[in-house]
Amino acid sequence: MSLQPLLVFDFDGVLVDGMREYWWSARRAAQFLAPECHLPEGAPEAFGALRPLIHKGWEMVLVALELSRSDLDVGHYVSAYEEHTQTALAHWGFSAEQLQSALEDLRSEAIQQDPSGWRALHSPYPGIPERLRALESEGSPWLVLTTKGGNFARELLTGYGLHPQAVYGHEQGSKPEVLLRLREQGRPLWFVEDRRVTLETVRRTPGLEAVRCFLVSWGYLGPHDREQLPEGIQLLEPQRFAGPLASWP
Repeated sequence: MSLQPLLVFDFDGVLVDGMREYWWSARRAAQFLAPECHLPEGAPEAFGALRPLIHKGWEMVLVALELSRSDLDVGHYVSAYEEHTQTALAHWGFSAEQLQSALEDLRSEAIQQDPSGWRALHSPYPGIPERLRALESEGSPWLVLTTKGGNFARELLTGYGLHPQAVYGHEQGSKPEVLLRLREQGRPLWFVEDRRVTLETVRRTPGLEAVRCFLVSWGYLGPHDREQLPEGIQLLEPQRFAGPLASWP
């Protein structure tokens, strides 16, 4: 009998919509590091446009800092994100580690002081908790692999009554590195993600050629992310996700 696949889910943009929390935390961290920067309480439209490009938490804080600049060329930022990120780091004089530390410290403080308020800034996508509970009852193992801190993801999952086999945060290494370690369990790996670039990186990683990669249609996708997907990456729609694993593309 063949082994059930090990389902590996990204967190933000796949299981949970955390856009409100992203801006809330990024704004607070930016203003902590640079009190002179002025930012609106509600996320500006440009933050939503840049979100599909953001890979790690510290980048959110940097984006918030940049959005406080009156001379920012948002179009250039979107079209040359990696280049602009390096220029912005030099402009503000902060390291990625400083930005990440400010973000996580403020999140930890928020959880300690007002856990229900912090959780309320997140919303599970419709049908996700029910489907994950069904996977548990079907005997299909699943876990979470996220660039968010593992403790923050566990806090939210526990609040939704969800209990993955494990939660791997950014502390455990990059997503390809974690997937390579998971491969040693001997189960087929199915990786569900909303960031096309991450899936393409996984596909190019030696040793991960057999991982089945799924790009969810409901996450923080860029305008062209669904188009002309390369071999080995399948678009996963909500109806297929809700159905039996055998019906997944």
